[in-house]
Amino acid sequence: MHSESIEYTVDGESFTGYVSYDDSREGKRPGIIVIHEWWGHNDFVRIEADKLAAEGYTAFALDMFGTGKQADNPDDAGALMNAALEKPGAIEKRFRAAMEILQQHETVDASRIAAQGYCFGGMVALNMARLGLDLRGVVSFHGALESDIDVEPGSVNAELRVYTGGADDMIPAKQVAAFVEEMQNAAVKFELTSYPGVKHGFTNPAATDRGEKFGIPLAYSKDASQDAWNGAMAFYRKLFG
Repeated sequence: MHSESIEYTVDGESFTGYVSYDDSREGKRPGIIVIHEWWGHNDFVRIEADKLAAEGYTAFALDMFGTGKQADNPDDAGALMNAALEKPGAIEKRFRAAMEILQQHETVDASRIAAQGYCFGGMVALNMARLGLDLRGVVSFHGALESDIDVEPGSVNAELRVYTGGADDMIPAKQVAAFVEEMQNAAVKFELTSYPGVKHGFTNPAATDRGEKFGIPLAYSKDASQDAWNGAMAFYRKLFG
């Protein structure tokens, strides 16, 4: 396996991503963009990229907030996330920059790109699909499902897989139902899996401790996390062959 940090710039600002792939494999392969939670680009998202590399993909864990910008508490995480969201066009520019890096990587087939995100990253991935970017697939793990982007039938190129917790206070049932209606009205091919009793952040082993420490409704679920990962890998095999 080969992995390395990659520093790049967007609008003059420094960002540091992470690429991971199996350098013993020959030929070009699909590339998957990995988008971090609101905590920032940290070890968790790099581990997820490594797991994708072990499955035979080239993964690029992008950086949405800027080099070295991470949070260890909800207040700082929210400030980092909001700073990115409130800057006009920043999210799309930063995603496109990462997508271009991945497409140009020597191991990647530029026509076979997917994106997967966690929490804030899941929302970003779904919004990039809503904007009609040339993604073959998008996977969202406990990502926010609402958006102010108007989606017209035929405008979404990606096929979607969404994994959410049935007891996620941050992604309530009303939001899930509205998302399903939105995607059906826009004629998007998608599947949504909801895990009964599972809370927000269920893929991250640090979620339970963080939830208890800060009094927020987060919890890791080993079973849901593994099932969602297996579902995502089956999706990629179907998508890319």
